[in-house]
Amino acid sequence: MPQTCSLPTPSKVVDPQSDRISNSEQVPYQLQPQSGLVAPVGGLPEDGVVAQQIVTVFNGCFAGEDGLNTRLKGGFSEPYYRPAEQGGASFHQVEFTRDYPASALHEVAHWCVAGSERRQLPDYGYWYAPDGRSAEQQSLFEQVEIKPQALEWIFARACGLPFRVSADNLDAGLGPSVSFKRNIWLQVQRYCDQGVNMRVAQFAQALASAFGQANPLRADLYRLEALG
Repeated sequence: MPQTCSLPTPSKVVDPQSDRISNSEQVPYQLQPQSGLVAPVGGLPEDGVVAQQIVTVFNGCFAGEDGLNTRLKGGFSEPYYRPAEQGGASFHQVEFTRDYPASALHEVAHWCVAGSERRQLPDYGYWYAPDGRSAEQQSLFEQVEIKPQALEWIFARACGLPFRVSADNLDAGLGPSVSFKRNIWLQVQRYCDQGVNMRVAQFAQALASAFGQANPLRADLYRLEALG
């Protein structure tokens, strides 16, 4: 497993200004993945080993002080983003639930969506609406979760893992809507056709290299039917 990752080719990256995402595009929710949400396929090791591989790739790309000085770490009961200023740490930390690969990839997706100012705030400066949301709250959740779940799908593909859309609202009995699934698929198509920001491209390509997968930024790899 390489400890560093190279920069992606320019053709895979959109204009650097795309990293400056407006507040309306930021994500005020974070998923609480369930055990087994994403299961290893193709003979991959157990979840803990896969999660550690993901951590190694992320830290190889972004942990350097001369870069974004951000580390990925699992083993927590809840996901959280902890900027360097919080708790006196010398680095920023993306925290994911226990040893779940799905949680690791999803929290990195949130980090990739967050703009530079948001990454200076605890949990990107947002609140979390817990399980049991109303239909109206769930509709808002789906709107803001399109981009992070689209990125999670790309990252899962880069790892050779399946992806499952999450409504994260079991108590209310509301699963992901048909339109939510379609919008995630359409967003993946746009990312593949129009490009992604540097962080996304760098991490996706590094994951694909580490897990022996093809370039995940190909629109033909993603089918709407695969989302159920």
